[in-house]
Amino acid sequence: MQYRPAPVSPRTKVRRHPERGVYESETIRAILDEGMVAHVGFVENGTPVVIPTAYGRDADTLYLHGSAAAAWCKRSGGGEPVCVTVTLFDGLVLARSTFKHSMNYRSVVVFGTPRLVTDRREKLHGLECIVEHLVPGRSREARAPNENELLATSVIALDLDEASAKIRAGGPIDDEADFGRPVWAGVLPSSMTYGPPQPDRNVPPLVDVPDYVKNYAR
Repeated sequence: MQYRPAPVSPRTKVRRHPERGVYESETIRAILDEGMVAHVGFVENGTPVVIPTAYGRDADTLYLHGSAAAAWCKRSGGGEPVCVTVTLFDGLVLARSTFKHSMNYRSVVVFGTPRLVTDRREKLHGLECIVEHLVPGRSREARAPNENELLATSVIALDLDEASAKIRAGGPIDDEADFGRPVWAGVLPSSMTYGPPQPDRNVPPLVDVPDYVKNYAR
């Protein structure tokens, strides 16, 4: 699949540790596809606000999930810009000095002006993208939203025209003068794991756990 390029803009250019900045479209989308939660930042009545939400992606469009009653969703069609971030935590970096401690991570920042999805077909598609992003295969089994549920839900679309990634990997970057200190240094890797499925008590006895739940992994 071909994607539009993500050109560097004054807002997406990584200034702190510029060597960690990545502007390649495939890398940006891979991080988004692995993440689970997006944080949406905007200004409301002069106050900065950040809201966590579920999301999904279709090519160069990010679909964000919200409530129709939420103020930020109502304002999404008003031409007000947002900043969306997704971060993957890969491990703690323990150095020989506390100043040099760090984290390994992969993150994406997206700037843009979102739009409220009002077309019914696209709204259903956006919701399916969100569900399939979280649990691939789920939309084939679970009931699609009814009209009342559609009215209670907002889908916000944000193009990936202005986005960048920032990645930190590897071990600590200590001062050479600290190498001789009798202090352990290195990386404590982190990964997300899932436990055994816990069926709801109202699941009929003949309904087995689907393979996409049994074998779930990201």
